Amino acid sequence: MLTILVANIKGGCGKTTIATNLAAASACAGRATVLADVDRQRSSLGWLGRRPDTLPALVGLDWSKDIGDAPRGTQRLVIDAPAALKTRQIEDLVKMADVVVLPVLPGAFDEQATQRFLGKLEELKSIAKNRKAVAVVGNRLRARTRAADRLDQFLGGIGHRVVTRLRDSQIYADAAATGLSLFDMPGKRASEHRGDWAPLLDYIDRT
Repeated sequence: MLTILVANIKGGCGKTTIATNLAAASACAGRATVLADVDRQRSSLGWLGRRPDTLPALVGLDWSKDIGDAPRGTQRLVIDAPAALKTRQIEDLVKMADVVVLPVLPGAFDEQATQRFLGKLEELKSIAKNRKAVAVVGNRLRARTRAADRLDQFLGGIGHRVVTRLRDSQIYADAAATGLSLFDMPGKRASEHRGDWAPLLDYIDRT
């Protein structure tokens, strides 16, 4: 079983969007996939409840009170972590994970929070000794803007691999409203945005 933890202590940086799309991509690839929601808002589970039965199946777990175990036969576990993680929660979740996916938005506040979170991660031996992979994802970027340029400079200097940059698009909100992901949607628009995800999916598969 490969476990992917999607985490950052900054709220609103796109953790649930990334977690749900990663889970859907895995299910669409034919893997037995579980999506565990650690956030008390249960946004991932809400998305899963809207997901049509005709799409590749996903199992949802409510870990908002207690972290449990994935069912037998799970091939890929995606964990949607809440913001404001406590140190013990970070330690427990990172211990479970094979890959930590860290989304970051353009903006000074998000950069500050991301630096603090990376500092906490680097205090853990598994991260400091490179036994756990950390994939930084630039999220909701608009090309040729000052914010995008600033984020590129920030991401280039934090010492962790920037795996991909996801463009800002209404397609994510449209998909989430009906329990879909980019990987469930037909058409050229969805296909173009799926291209942004290819480096991240490849990185995870090679872990």
